[in-house]
Amino acid sequence: MEAEKPEGLLPILKARFEANRIRHKLIQWADVQIKLDANPEKLRSLAKMEKTGGEPDVVGYDDATGEYIFYDCAAQSPKERRSICYDRAALDARKANKPRDSALDMAAAIGIVILTEEEYRALQELGEFDTKTSSWVQTPAMIRERGGALFCDRRYDHVFTYHNGADSYYAARGFRGSLRV
Repeated sequence: MEAEKPEGLLPILKARFEANRIRHKLIQWADVQIKLDANPEKLRSLAKMEKTGGEPDVVGYDDATGEYIFYDCAAQSPKERRSICYDRAALDARKANKPRDSALDMAAAIGIVILTEEEYRALQELGEFDTKTSSWVQTPAMIRERGGALFCDRRYDHVFTYHNGADSYYAARGFRGSLRV
């Protein structure tokens, strides 16, 4: 992905931050902006998250590292990150009908990491996400070594974790990322 110019992004992030206080009750925007101003490369990653439909927002603060944590908070899996398989090995293994990319490669190009199952479940505590889509999540090595990968969604007011072949891809499956600033 080409470098994104983050002009105009801060007002978008601030408006989303203010509109969704439930996600970050004890955090002040001025403190977040100081960190963003000091980390232009992170701001570029946030711009890429935004451009691909992620609607990034602050979901926490890590006291140990002094970092604010952003997740993709779009209601459904980010639109420009769907119809992709799990990782490069899965993409390379497909002989026909290859997807355009993989979740892990796209995340690296954006400068983020895909959510773990635990992070995905924590996000679901902040709202209802992926009620019509699903999102790849980080997969344990023992599952991946056997050709599988994990994904999650929310149906029937419950968060589910499933498995599928890592080389599979669907129009409604993408991934959500995390960025620390």
